[in-house]
Amino acid sequence: MAGQIRRVAGLEYELVRKKVKNLNLRVRRDGTVAVSVPMRVSADQADAFVAQRMGWVIGAKQQVARAARKQQDCPPPSKEECLALFEPISQKVYPAFAGVLGGQPPQLQVRDMTSRWGVCNMEKKRITLASRLALQPRAAVEYVIVHEYCHFVHPNHQKEFWALVEQFLPDWKARRAMLRHG
Repeated sequence: MAGQIRRVAGLEYELVRKKVKNLNLRVRRDGTVAVSVPMRVSADQADAFVAQRMGWVIGAKQQVARAARKQQDCPPPSKEECLALFEPISQKVYPAFAGVLGGQPPQLQVRDMTSRWGVCNMEKKRITLASRLALQPRAAVEYVIVHEYCHFVHPNHQKEFWALVEQFLPDWKARRAMLRHG
């Protein structure tokens, strides 16, 4: 859905009207800025929304640029290399979840994902991991894999989910922090 190109305080962004409840601002991988707004919101209101969040936009654009440079300097390993790293960790975690998975390990997939480290598809018994996860410390990789396995028991991030993660990884918060700073 193509939107209207607008400019506020020297910043160009794409305004898209959608069936959404809130105003949503994002910086895309290519560094462009997009704002999704409910149908009833005026262009002036959208401009004011962007102007109020200019500091965040600038920081996000810088982060996107840094990530792009890092990606060029250190591209992720191939899918085969990723699976060679991820499979043994998954095989160590699997026995604790064999009952809930019906005695069959989940299928592991690797994709080039930028906004997530992993995704659990409960129905298909599949865990998809970001290729860039292979560039993270092993402890962080273990955290993501355990996190995704725990979704086979608890599909959401309620307190029961986090209690289960903590049973396996009492230091899960420190491991997760490695991902945010890695």
